[in-house]
Amino acid sequence: MKGKLYIVSTPIGNLEDITLRALRVLKEVDLIACEDTRVTKKLLSHYRIQKPLTIYHEHNEKKKAEELLLLLEAGKNIAIVSDAGTPGVSDPGYRLVSLASEKGIEVISIPGPCAAIGAVSVSGLSTSSFTFFGFLPKSAKKRKEFLESIREHPQTIIVYESPNRVIETLKDIFEILGDRQASISRELTKMFEENLRGKLSEVLETLSQRGKLKGEFTAVIEGYHNKIKNLDHLVKEQLNIYKEKGLTLRDAVKEVSRNLRLSKSKAYKVALKVFKT
Repeated sequence: MKGKLYIVSTPIGNLEDITLRALRVLKEVDLIACEDTRVTKKLLSHYRIQKPLTIYHEHNEKKKAEELLLLLEAGKNIAIVSDAGTPGVSDPGYRLVSLASEKGIEVISIPGPCAAIGAVSVSGLSTSSFTFFGFLPKSAKKRKEFLESIREHPQTIIVYESPNRVIETLKDIFEILGDRQASISRELTKMFEENLRGKLSEVLETLSQRGKLKGEFTAVIEGYHNKIKNLDHLVKEQLNIYKEKGLTLRDAVKEVSRNLRLSKSKAYKVALKVFKT
């Protein structure tokens, strides 16, 4: 008889944020796969749970997933946990889940804490629909290209960021998406939890005045809402002005795109009509 794979959510800070069901499962499984044994041992020790641990992280995910799959097929029940939050959400886990599913092994979710959900719930922004993008590219060029691609994304946007890059990333978001409403959560559920809400420019000013930033950040950004009436007319009007100034089509599109917070592709379609006349 095949074993079962449990995807167990663990606290993102406060050790009290774990469900009774999660504790029971961790006590009953044969093995716990975790990112860092030191982090998981702290949690298990707090609840007096003693179980064998094995390391499963992004650097050994492919090889380890195959090893764990063999144990599952041999009848062992395994729980997979991340250092914090829900496995598979910007954390290792999806590969093992995929393989287990292909082999007919039952995969069971033990839901619980997730920084993305916690942050959007206290953001004050629309939660009727939202999109989680995880960590944005580390490269400034690739990050800006990605932000350009979601400039007109209508849903609330959620991203993770490290303390070392959060200022740089928020500046890029401000430059490309505009001065939108935002909520920046830091150290959720921990002693120094903080939630900054307001315009991106306001949040950036607050964070920029501080010294070295600490803690993990979750940024929740307002989705795109075009409130400008007769947009095509306004685009044409600005394009004509830049055309008269002698700007090339490419440069005119760049200026209008920045002025109106539009995607370059949308401004370009209108520009083609203007520059033909």
